[in-house]
Amino acid sequence: MEIIQVTFIQPNGDVLSYDARPGDTLMEVAVDNGVDGILAQCGGGCSCCTCHCWVDAEWADKLPSAQPEEADLLSYAPGWRDTSRLACQIRLKAEHDGLTVRVPGVEP
Repeated sequence: MEIIQVTFIQPNGDVLSYDARPGDTLMEVAVDNGVDGILAQCGGGCSCCTCHCWVDAEWADKLPSAQPEEADLLSYAPGWRDTSRLACQIRLKAEHDGLTVRVPGVEP
């Protein structure tokens, strides 16, 4: 099976790269590897925004657009940006190899 590499950049600048498989969600990769800041409290049900991440600009147009349910939830995400996504809603495909996202920091 094909391997996809995804990278999470932490608020402190740490860069963490992990292997994933087509069909995995970005949230599953984060949770399986203990990525700080991706809590995934709803387990991928798209009913919270605790897997909020910022997709790097070079990748933003390469992913499917957020569906209405995700877009609604993102409006509650602290630190929302134009490139904000819920990691549970990004299902990885071979063409996502090299995907880079940033984990938002906790804002005071």
